[in-house]
Amino acid sequence: MNVIIICERSGIVRDSFIERGHNAVSCDIADTESPGPHIKADCRTLDYSRYDLMIAHPPCQYLTKAGAGKFWNEHRKEQQEALNFCLWLFNRPVPKICLENPAGFLSTAWRPPDQYIDPWMFGHKEMKHTGLWLKNLPPLIATYISPEHINFVREMPETKDRSIKRSRTFSGIAKAMALQWS
Repeated sequence: MNVIIICERSGIVRDSFIERGHNAVSCDIADTESPGPHIKADCRTLDYSRYDLMIAHPPCQYLTKAGAGKFWNEHRKEQQEALNFCLWLFNRPVPKICLENPAGFLSTAWRPPDQYIDPWMFGHKEMKHTGLWLKNLPPLIATYISPEHINFVREMPETKDRSIKRSRTFSGIAKAMALQWS
């Protein structure tokens, strides 16, 4: 399959598909953190017609429920732009699409996700409640449920790259995507 991973710097999802023998590329406006096929560009400039599968991780700053209340009220314009970007991604001409984002505004402004997942369902102990909006893809099946659960987001220290660290896809989830969706 030809697979594109949108808004991915880490290369974690991209590399999981490459390991399974697929032609996978990541795309972000920033450089990739790990060597591999990467398009450094605004994804709105790409031709999507050659891809069989797209997994998109649009920025959640204005969408996550962590920003509810005062933050959402002060950033309605940015929130609408973020919603429009998600809808634009989900309507790309790609046969199979997964849009990933934390619980929040998308669920009420658009529709509920097809599934919620957490890293602890895929061999990690961390909690990171994440919605998957799916087009022509089945829900992911848990691969290994960890008996221990920790909230790594709350325990993560405030640093300049905290949001980047928080946004990374856990390897167990990426491997499940590559195995179950290919």
